[in-house]
Amino acid sequence: MAKVATTLSFFLLLLSLLISGPLKSVNGDQECMQKTWCVAKPSSNEATLLENINYACAQVDCRVLSKGCPCSSPDNLMNHASIAMNLYYQSRGRNHWNCHFQNSALIVITDPIMATASMHKDSDDSSL
Repeated sequence: MAKVATTLSFFLLLLSLLISGPLKSVNGDQECMQKTWCVAKPSSNEATLLENINYACAQVDCRVLSKGCPCSSPDNLMNHASIAMNLYYQSRGRNHWNCHFQNSALIVITDPIMATASMHKDSDDSSL
């Protein structure tokens, strides 16, 4: 019986956290938000990616995409669009409406840079 009560209590706690929305800080004046990133959808076409780069870089400083900068690699349209779109999204306060880009973007909760590094590490390990 104690196990059922514990399980039920745990379930109710999880349910209340899901229903209550974002967690508030101790002083209650700011929301504790999970870190998020805005990236281009893999299904986006080249014209849309170019439009997104032009729009975002007209609003924010995109010099990190210049040749020789760490963010310029890999040197492809998908990577550059994702970086430009994320710069815009982060600069505007990480609101979901700042990562729409004509429905060609996704909000992700995994750092794209860390995910890419992990994929490269895994592929390096598999060649051993």
